[in-house]
Amino acid sequence: MSEAFDLVLRGGTLVNQDGIGLGDIGVRDGRIAAIGALGQAPAGRIVDCAGLHLLPGVIDTQVHFREPGATHKEDLETGSRAAVAGGVTAVFEMPNTTPLTTDDAALADKLARARHRMFCDFAFWVGGTRNNAPAIPDLERLPGAAGIKVFMGSSTGSLLVEDDEGVAAILRQTRRRAAFHSEDEFRLRERLGERVPGDPASHPVWRDVAVALRCTERLVGIARSARARIHVLHVSTADEMAFLARHKDLASVEVTPHHLTLSADDYPRLGTRLQMNPPIRDAVHRGALWAGVTGGIADILGSDHAPHTLAEKAKPYPDSPSGMTGVQTLVPIMLDHVAAGRMSLQRFVDMTSAGPARLFNIAGKGRMAVGYDADITVVDLKRRETIRDGWIASRSQWTPHDGRAVTGWPVGTVVRGRLVMWEGEILGGASGEAVRFLEALQD
Repeated sequence: MSEAFDLVLRGGTLVNQDGIGLGDIGVRDGRIAAIGALGQAPAGRIVDCAGLHLLPGVIDTQVHFREPGATHKEDLETGSRAAVAGGVTAVFEMPNTTPLTTDDAALADKLARARHRMFCDFAFWVGGTRNNAPAIPDLERLPGAAGIKVFMGSSTGSLLVEDDEGVAAILRQTRRRAAFHSEDEFRLRERLGERVPGDPASHPVWRDVAVALRCTERLVGIARSARARIHVLHVSTADEMAFLARHKDLASVEVTPHHLTLSADDYPRLGTRLQMNPPIRDAVHRGALWAGVTGGIADILGSDHAPHTLAEKAKPYPDSPSGMTGVQTLVPIMLDHVAAGRMSLQRFVDMTSAGPARLFNIAGKGRMAVGYDADITVVDLKRRETIRDGWIASRSQWTPHDGRAVTGWPVGTVVRGRLVMWEGEILGGASGEAVRFLEALQD
């Protein structure tokens, strides 16, 4: 083949929709131009990938990058730097910033802040509220909009629609898949007394299984009545997983690396650093989440990257905020589970690239194919590393996985044909662009 490429990734093992096998990838003008044995085809840059695996670019559909409003914890630049350092090529950022992302002006502001300042590609969820429900058909089709996100239980920020009629008003307007933080706000208020000052292990007692299950049952009933598609974020209980298995016609399911990896046994060691909404629960629930992954009930992985400073996390419970970093550790934590035999590499790919593209109708991403964006996550499945706080590029600079030894490591990150990370080094300037969706394609 004599036609020149901008970039050739040579001699890696490709993990794709047609299986696993050796091959080369040729990139031109930001897109994949050829896959196969490319021989000595000329290229502006050739990267030797012998012994490495090439995956479709990992898409993290739930991150909180805190901009605007709380940039002392994170911003779009630092969060995206952490993403590409961990092998993530695109993120969907959440709307609970200050101001909230609930209208076209706030979305446009985020898009302007992000373009060529973020290192990965990006989309932004728009918060669903009682007030903006009539505008949802227009809001969810704006360029760069991932869709509508609703908080049915209070978490970080002030977005909250806790009642059935408020949720129904939103879902009657949606045409895309809407995402939900599903915890029952009414039960949370009733159980405030279950919080034990100074004891973060009481967090899952307060936000108990019924808080999650009752809300998810309500949500599915509302969605069925409204004939709407929903996405249940960070499912954390065995009960929800069993319930959602019966409603896969309308409900998709996200699980997180922290719920699949940590358990309530870690509260004595990690304290408030383990505090999340919904909470880390006991190992029985963790096992049920893995059964949901194995059985295909869980559709995708999301990190729920939600950073706070260590000073904030050091406040005594319950004054301590819920949230932890996660976008940079998603790939190595889950590859370690692959190495341990808990999931196949192809299942990991399905949950981090093909799955997000399928659920959210992403254009030109989600697999390695000619004509698709050249988004590629390069990993070394045999490499053993220990995750350390010092590796974390987030402005908050910590991880609950500090000291965890893993097998499997992100070596390179390619975003639309640009090699933005190799062997831990960020290469060149930020060049992130908005993710495109089939419902809102623009020239």
